[in-house]
Amino acid sequence: MEPKPKGEANPQPAVGAAARFVEYVLKRQAEDNGFAAKLRRADNPATEYQSWEILAGFGVDLEKSWQRLPYCTLGAALAKAKPERDGTLGLGAAIAACYEDGAQSDQAKARLRRLLACTSIEELCQILRPVLALIASRGVKLNFSLLLQQLLWFSGQGQERVRTRWAQDFYHRQPEDSTEGADNE
Repeated sequence: MEPKPKGEANPQPAVGAAARFVEYVLKRQAEDNGFAAKLRRADNPATEYQSWEILAGFGVDLEKSWQRLPYCTLGAALAKAKPERDGTLGLGAAIAACYEDGAQSDQAKARLRRLLACTSIEELCQILRPVLALIASRGVKLNFSLLLQQLLWFSGQGQERVRTRWAQDFYHRQPEDSTEGADNE
């Protein structure tokens, strides 16, 4: 086991909370259609209150939009996508994976740029909704735990760090099929 660097902030407790939330949602939605229905409505401001009982159970402060909205957005995305397990791709790589040309796609670049231009968690969660729907419709395996953690960091001093990670993830994505890059000309 490697020792932790002393100079870095330890994001582990929040990462654990994000992973626990995602695992809980994945398990419960498979067993309870009513639970999934409540979460599907969480990304709509008019109906998000239906998910508050679930969020409060995870210690989410419902009065703080910077904390509530990431859980609402990701909870709704999970309930709509219905993945069997959490994926492995970060947001940038997942966006690129939605397009045949990957990071070279103008549409993919435009979606990424729009996300990177967001300056508040409210704006980001609103812009993220259709992106998450696209990712789910293409069957791309998004890492929901990581994204939830990044959304929680986005509200604080980590905003620039989150944006740079998404961009780096998008532009440095490895091809899923290793034979794609084997064509050396």
